[in-house]
Amino acid sequence: MKNTRRDFIKKTTLASAGLAMGIGCTSAKSYNRIIGSNDRVRVGIVGFSNRCKGSLIPAFHENSKAQNCEIVGVSDIWNRRREEGAAFLKEKTGREMKVWRNNEEMYDKNEIDAVIISTADFQHALHTVQAANAKKDAYVEKPFAETMEDARAGIKAVKESGIVFQIGSQRRSGKNYHAANNYIKSGQFGDIVMVEMSWNVNQPGRWRLPKLTKEIREADVDWKRYLMNRPYEAWDPRKYLEYRLFWPYSSGIPGQWMAHQIDTVHWFSGLAHPRSVAANGGIYLWKDGRKNFDTMTAVFDYGPLNDPSSGFQVVYSSRFTNSAGGTKEIYYSNGGELNLKTNKVTSNGGLIEKRAKAMGMESFLVPEYNLADSAVQVVTSANTGKDNTTTNHILNWMECIRSRKPTNGPIEAGYNHSIANIMTTASLRTGLKATFDEVNQEVLAGGKIFQY
Repeated sequence: MKNTRRDFIKKTTLASAGLAMGIGCTSAKSYNRIIGSNDRVRVGIVGFSNRCKGSLIPAFHENSKAQNCEIVGVSDIWNRRREEGAAFLKEKTGREMKVWRNNEEMYDKNEIDAVIISTADFQHALHTVQAANAKKDAYVEKPFAETMEDARAGIKAVKESGIVFQIGSQRRSGKNYHAANNYIKSGQFGDIVMVEMSWNVNQPGRWRLPKLTKEIREADVDWKRYLMNRPYEAWDPRKYLEYRLFWPYSSGIPGQWMAHQIDTVHWFSGLAHPRSVAANGGIYLWKDGRKNFDTMTAVFDYGPLNDPSSGFQVVYSSRFTNSAGGTKEIYYSNGGELNLKTNKVTSNGGLIEKRAKAMGMESFLVPEYNLADSAVQVVTSANTGKDNTTTNHILNWMECIRSRKPTNGPIEAGYNHSIANIMTTASLRTGLKATFDEVNQEVLAGGKIFQY
């Protein structure tokens, strides 16, 4: 199994590198000379998913005319999705779309400059490798990777290619999140001492597609290409369409929801990943054959690696079985709280004068501050009058394609949230405390490398 994974990554890298040496593919530097401010940027869709249809394509089209960018075609290994994608885009643009049976065919024809990747969770990093080696700028949905082997391959390819990369962590283009980051880094909030995060829904149908799983046929799908470097198994329509419910095609809650929230911890604190994670959970209610948990809680320890006496804790919980509490992201300091649900900074829980004096200390109560009122400038030129984070995130990527400047969501952000996700998955699946080996860039569970 291990050799199969390594062979796949090696073959993917070599095949894509071969494409990059062809007549149409160029180095990042020469690409920068070719794509000028007046040249149209041609974009290919990699995976016509519901996320792509409902959010990414509309966000792209909101600024495509002003940025002189256009979607020219769809690559999908399921013929139905290819046809639906082409028809949907023709309806929106009035133009005929190119269709490619797979990414190799798309890159070989060299009819694009950039890609939007919205495929299965476990494929993102390896599809990034293909794009990077073909010298195509990439917007990539999160989670970036579900294994460290894939994560290392992805970050290496992006760094060596010089492509403009944006991880789909759209909070990084949200004005309130930029305001929170600036406020915390200003020192006014004090040191982070605790973070509480949750994402709760009551949705038995979440990530389920029962009607479609009955309609899809193996003959219409390139199943072997879908599996990429995962162990071969017989055709399973649920693992193709409902992959978020099945490990090792997805980690489920960590990759889909936690990845968004834990990324803000890395961003605001400047720390790359947790020092350790302890987590547990289970399939407590929705017993529909899924392998990923419907409920989980993880406790993270964050802080400098060379100073275990300092740092803070993050508690993350999520459930499919009761929606009470909804989504929550609250940062605590000794002087109060920063709440990203209310967008308020308050002195709630801060050190009051009576208790401070009893210990010979000064009180610490942060003044009230509204993050939504901040004059922070998100790195885009749009002035839409609203804070649509996905639209701003796509726009930031478009602008950086021309400027060649770093995006709001660089490759390091995707790599680091992957470490946190994989540490959580390792602890959930082994029942052991997870740590990270900095030297070998491996997630350890109980001191041993975590493998699926």
